Amino acid sequence: MVAAIVASDVSYRYGDRAVIDTLSLTIESGEFFAILGPNGAGKTTLLNMLMTVTHPRGGTVSIMGHDVVRETAAVRRALGVVFQDPALDDRLTARENLEIHAVLYGLPKAERAAQITQALAWAELDAAQDRPVRTFSGGMKRRLELTRALMHKPSLLLLDEPTIGLDPQGRRHLWARIASLRESGMTVLMTTHNLAEAESCDRVGIIDHGKLVAIGPPAQLIAAQGEGAKTLEDVFIALTGRNLFDESATGRDRLLGFARQGGEFTR
Repeated sequence: MVAAIVASDVSYRYGDRAVIDTLSLTIESGEFFAILGPNGAGKTTLLNMLMTVTHPRGGTVSIMGHDVVRETAAVRRALGVVFQDPALDDRLTARENLEIHAVLYGLPKAERAAQITQALAWAELDAAQDRPVRTFSGGMKRRLELTRALMHKPSLLLLDEPTIGLDPQGRRHLWARIASLRESGMTVLMTTHNLAEAESCDRVGIIDHGKLVAIGPPAQLIAAQGEGAKTLEDVFIALTGRNLFDESATGRDRLLGFARQGGEFTR
């Protein structure tokens, strides 16, 4: 089975500063993987490279066997993306937002209505489908974004801080849906500042100063750190010496970058 993500000696520089420094990473199909790192560690640049909106300056990246530079269209068809901040048109209804996505991804016209109805039911938004999205709670918007990202049946789901800003009920509802995707065998790559959530992943990669400083199952990373480490937070602080801070890129910024074929949108 082809690996979901293969990054080999990937580099990216802003002037003289290496944002990603000869980073190599393989994520297997079906894995639930979390990327952790302090603000400015290179997480956003790496995610942008996976989404094909930033090209690596050195090395190679492939998604489901497709090179992110040479096979951009195939990579984008394989991806579903949920951005950190809502990237919905809040003037439109939930159904209208899904209709736009269905058209953009070329879902067969005869099947669109049924697929949209099914997606809304999966997200538990069928009763609110004709309401403007601006009237939705944060949890409802995140569930709508998640089901929208899945409509074209991607092989790999990218989640950028999926639960940030959600209340406990919203997080629980979202995680229930992510758990169902995990059980179905979908590959999920998540960036998060919530280390307790990362502990539920199959493996975790910690990035600092553009380098992958640790990778492995959470329990293994905790055990390797010694008796003083009881949680993934202990491991993170020991390796980076810093706490996590929120990235500043907005969902609308990232969506605009994702829509630029061959562009170089970076944060």
